[in-house]
Amino acid sequence: MKFLQSGRRRDMCALLAGEALQAQALKSRLESHYDERIEPRSFYGALETLEEQGFVETRAEGIHDVYALTDAGERRLREHYDWLGEQLGDAATDGARTGSDSSR
Repeated sequence: MKFLQSGRRRDMCALLAGEALQAQALKSRLESHYDERIEPRSFYGALETLEEQGFVETRAEGIHDVYALTDAGERRLREHYDWLGEQLGDAATDGARTGSDSSR
């Protein structure tokens, strides 16, 4: 599934893994992380794509809609997290090897 090929969608899922959020709160947290404004059309397009693919769901809490990661979204996010860990582990091992080789 290609949904995590977009960094923004990955980051949205990561934020939603911790808690359900209203769209504006989610957008604000992303903007704070990126240290730049996100165009609403782009943000809501990414959120809509995640919903259409079944990785994010909308539910009503009081008078507000909130967005939450689905089980499928969490599963895919964890797969990506595991993959990143493998890549970083390899890089750390390579870096350690390179460091020891250069000291000889």
